[in-house]
Amino acid sequence: MTSANEVAGRVQRTCRLDEGSSRLRYVTGKRGEALRRLGLLQVRDVLYHLPSRYLDFTRVVAIGYCEVGADATIVGRVDKVELKRPKPRLQLVEVAVVDDTGVLFATFFRQPWIAEQLHPGDLVALSGKVTFSYGFKRMTPTFHEVLGTDEAASYARILPVYPVGEGVSVPWMRRIISAALCDVGDVCDVVPASIVAGRSLMSLGRALREVHFPTSLVAAEEARRRLAYDELLLLQLMLLARQRIELAGSEPVEHVTDGNHLHALVSALPFKLSQEQEVALGEVLADMAAPRVMNRLLLGDVGTGKTVVAAAAIAAVADTGTQAAMMAPTSVLARQYAEGVGPLLDAAGIPWALLTGATPTAERTSVLQMLAAGELCCIFGTTALLTEDVEFPRLSLVVIDEQHRFGVNQRVSLRRKGAGADMLSMSATPIPRTLALSLYGDMSCSRIRHRPVAGAGVTTKVLAPENSDLAYGAIRDAVAAGHQAYVICPLVDERDDGSDLDDVPERSQAQSRRLHAATSTREELARGPLRGLRLDLLTGRMSADEKDAAMTRFRARETDVLVATTVVEVGVDVPNATVMLVLDADRFGLATLHQLRGRVGRGKDAGMVYLSCAAGPRSPARKRLAALEATSDGFELAELDLSLRREGEVLGYRQHGGVVLKVCDLSSDKDLVEAAHADADVLARIDPELRAPVHAALALECRQRYRAYFEEVERA
Repeated sequence: MTSANEVAGRVQRTCRLDEGSSRLRYVTGKRGEALRRLGLLQVRDVLYHLPSRYLDFTRVVAIGYCEVGADATIVGRVDKVELKRPKPRLQLVEVAVVDDTGVLFATFFRQPWIAEQLHPGDLVALSGKVTFSYGFKRMTPTFHEVLGTDEAASYARILPVYPVGEGVSVPWMRRIISAALCDVGDVCDVVPASIVAGRSLMSLGRALREVHFPTSLVAAEEARRRLAYDELLLLQLMLLARQRIELAGSEPVEHVTDGNHLHALVSALPFKLSQEQEVALGEVLADMAAPRVMNRLLLGDVGTGKTVVAAAAIAAVADTGTQAAMMAPTSVLARQYAEGVGPLLDAAGIPWALLTGATPTAERTSVLQMLAAGELCCIFGTTALLTEDVEFPRLSLVVIDEQHRFGVNQRVSLRRKGAGADMLSMSATPIPRTLALSLYGDMSCSRIRHRPVAGAGVTTKVLAPENSDLAYGAIRDAVAAGHQAYVICPLVDERDDGSDLDDVPERSQAQSRRLHAATSTREELARGPLRGLRLDLLTGRMSADEKDAAMTRFRARETDVLVATTVVEVGVDVPNATVMLVLDADRFGLATLHQLRGRVGRGKDAGMVYLSCAAGPRSPARKRLAALEATSDGFELAELDLSLRREGEVLGYRQHGGVVLKVCDLSSDKDLVEAAHADADVLARIDPELRAPVHAALALECRQRYRAYFEEVERA
């Protein structure tokens, strides 16, 4: 049985997690600065700074027994270090490493400083693929480390390799974390013992020790899964708590869902709702009619008809005698929704208006007056809806398109213009179930997987840059037939460095290549392969008026080819466009490329998408793009995209801010996602504010980890 002193000591150590990392042993001034640059500000940050990989010295292979063509970790003595310059601009360091069974030459390209780090007699560990040439085994190490005397004595163990930066090396990070574990590591378990036992999880204290200095690789993975579960559970609890804060003091609206406006709108539709649309609409209307605030996410691929579901929800608002607001991320998309949904609302007798940053002053004043007087039932707009002079007498429904493109404060600001307003978020980005459960765990989810009208379809073809004439020929043929085309570039202009592009797995390889910029590409095409055609430009840096003007010209067929960035990714609807060429396609994520190709083939004529990629035919980039050639299922591609990239990069969080998981791998931890979601749901029912003593540590840890997000909601 644990004594009172042991419990008190554990509580004290747990409290130390919030201390600054400078309080840890070995953290001097320079190392403290290095830790801060890595974002390791508190003791908890240091303990949760997990290894990126391990060196398994329990399975070190002797040089003489290394298998050529396989990865290996070897330990040996440095015999010779030589800096070579085989070419004027190429420097390499060749290191001869020996053990009792043979010699291996390790080559470090463009790392001349290695010659000063390694010295004859040093005991080193090397990891990498073993090759054979010129009579010797060779390696271009992916990792190397000089082993100290203490490690040399007993290196038959597993050593962690950490992400580090200037001012702190991997060995020093090991010492710092080892000392932190010794001084603070035996902390209170934040998850109740009943859940830990029920899920067969490792205890938190043991997990922290095993994840840093594992007794086996199996134990390291079990420890990581325990920490991943904690991360998922705390995220779920944060989302639920954040929702409670957002809705504090709100009275839900029980909407009328069988009124005349709704029946009139459905009757005005030029088509019959598909079964999936009817199911999604039924779920939305059931939430709106219930005596609780709706918080629903509607997922659907391009062209699946999510907008019709939103229009029907707005009709239910009209039947209730209240108001609705629909916010889009761009003025182009807001105007498009107004043009698409507006006629349906007109047919149902529902007054509406459009409000963007480009709305003329006189028109804006008139719209705001009608809105404040309750004469408008629905308003479409951008973040212009968030200004203080936009007032609703009775806002009961907020529809947000592409929610992840807005900050938390923007979403909350609009919702708080109507206390108790239902929220319907829509996304054309196919989101895997695990991602939806983890990052949108506070929302109910509806999915529309199939298009009600299949359309003419889209064919996707990957081609090398030298074969771009095929794409340009297709564009010219399409224009000759009376159609239009897109040319998509990753950059806006030549000054961009590409740092804000998608984090694709091959990014480092692609960075050395000159990427296409929309501004210069338009000029080059006008002088070259598309000479004589009417070319226009659309980028995210243009003003709202300039974007609207460019899209208006394109829709009116005043231009033949629109050279653009991914600003056309979401919602741009020009049925006459049938061909798209994406330059440097390997610099975009699969989800982005799938969204882009949804811009063509939207009418009665088939679409053709060309993906230009300079990578070799057997490269990971080409294999990734081949998936787009093979399937048009957005959800299938989203699963693949998630397996290749982090969840925040799939959704665009790197640009727009959001919660990014650090420990959990959503593609392999699906069972943990389901478990954490279920456990959070139970906790929310039995103790929604986590006030019970057994949940005190969980509540505190949740608040500490996500302090910034709680503060953002409270400020909004």
